[in-house]
Amino acid sequence: MDSNMQNQTFAITIAKELNIGQKQVQAVMELLEDGSTIPFIARYRKEATGSLDEVSVSDIRNRLHQIKELTARRETILVSLEKNGHLTPELETKIHSAETMAALEDIYLPYKPKRRTKGTIAREKGLEPLATAIFEQAGLNPETTAMAYINPEMNITTVAEALSGARDIMAETINEDQDARARLRELFLKKASIKSRVISGMEEKGE
Repeated sequence: MDSNMQNQTFAITIAKELNIGQKQVQAVMELLEDGSTIPFIARYRKEATGSLDEVSVSDIRNRLHQIKELTARRETILVSLEKNGHLTPELETKIHSAETMAALEDIYLPYKPKRRTKGTIAREKGLEPLATAIFEQAGLNPETTAMAYINPEMNITTVAEALSGARDIMAETINEDQDARARLRELFLKKASIKSRVISGMEEKGE
């Protein structure tokens, strides 16, 4: 998509989200591109913007910045996925459908190149089937099942070590699950509370 078509797409999206005319949004975008400041646009370019105030112009600028960042990140992720052989039509559709940076990163996380983690090491030791069996919660006894995975050659000498590796795999799997991350984020937004307190002595020091 060339830059003109992309800018038009941005303008349509912002206009719909902010309930502002598309031509007004496009005018603000062009003025910002030319280096005009928000106060200048609001005070001296009313004929072009339809008399948008500083708040509206600022909202357009901020949303445009977010969309541009999201678009750039999306393109980087698509290149990475294709380079590493992970890109499928279904995954590409999900990437293009992501409307926020958080949603985009959640989709990419399972495929993101990373350092060797505890979960990776546990998989290399052959503990993924154990993790899967426990995760399915089909009524098995984890300790009894884990006995079959004791393997001194893989440095798994006890049931506890086998279960520890399985937990590492499950924790990583849950952390990389897009739906789980979205539901937890929603839960925190709805239920979380933030508390603060002054640490004794800090007020006297002026910190």
